[in-house]
Amino acid sequence: MAKLRLGLIGAGSWAVAAHLPALAARSDEVEFVGVCRSDPTALARIQEQYGFTMASADYRDVLEQDLDIAIVASPSGLHHEHATAALRAGAHLLLEKPMTIAASEAWDIVRVAEENDRQLLLSFGWNYMPIVQTAVKAVRDIGIGKLEHMTIHMSSQTRELLSNTGAYPDADPDTIPQASTWTDPALSGGGYGQAQLSHALALALALVPDDDVVAAFAMMTNPLNAPVELHDAATLQFAGGGIAAMSGGSSHVGASGNKHELEVRAIGSEGQFIVDLHRELVWVFRPDGTDFTAELPPSAGAYDMFGPANALLDVGQGRLEANHADGRLGARTVDALELVYAGAAAGRVVRKGD
Repeated sequence: MAKLRLGLIGAGSWAVAAHLPALAARSDEVEFVGVCRSDPTALARIQEQYGFTMASADYRDVLEQDLDIAIVASPSGLHHEHATAALRAGAHLLLEKPMTIAASEAWDIVRVAEENDRQLLLSFGWNYMPIVQTAVKAVRDIGIGKLEHMTIHMSSQTRELLSNTGAYPDADPDTIPQASTWTDPALSGGGYGQAQLSHALALALALVPDDDVVAAFAMMTNPLNAPVELHDAATLQFAGGGIAAMSGGSSHVGASGNKHELEVRAIGSEGQFIVDLHRELVWVFRPDGTDFTAELPPSAGAYDMFGPANALLDVGQGRLEANHADGRLGARTVDALELVYAGAAAGRVVRKGD
């Protein structure tokens, strides 16, 4: 099989820490063709380290290289421009989260992917992991009926990142995260909600694939004089009438060995479930006697940063079933986050279409 020709737009800290090492481990399957980054010194170093054929500060130069697969890991405010261009250039695409900071742009990326018959994968790493696939299958097969109530909680070590006082534990040590990517609202769309609750919503919405968030209210706080919020508390309403409480917090470095907390609990008309990735628990219950607990290995919920890039390679080789976080799931998360931030700004419940 011929090697897949790769282009990377936005060779920032996360792409260098996660995506490029994953692809380098499968170097017999991928050709590092083009890379884009604004900082010329870092760009030259990354080109040399991974053997990219060409490098440019202009993403359009990369897309002229007849690519098979592409990664867009630029700031979120640029995702629509970069992603639609990559898809139109003919590449299957791995797009970093948050997908975009505007729902209309997210759905437009989905439209462009479908019109060009290209696969669109979102970099929601947990969704590619066996523990989440086990959870999605168990909830689908057993069922809890109509969603009535849900809680979504996430906490991760982002205090320094979002307050411009440092990086995050998994950042590439030689490629410091650019502050504006995370804390300039014009590029990031916000703080913890965009940076991390996008992950939590991708898990929650994968578990209830036929129900979408249609209204939200939120309160947000920014200690440490952070330019964006570090903590979120939101109330959501789903199209089917169910309600949810969603919380997100920037925890302290070292807490729980820097392992993310991520948990979704739901009660439906016919049963309930718990998916707790921090404690490695997948449980589904129905009052008819069904009481399922998945057998999971230790650390099954620890984040696998290499999953999305590996899935991109698999999809590029024709294994489309490897896409466990597609564009429509991504756009649904943007729909929800747009309502959350609008509700926080308005100080009231904001409904879709307001």
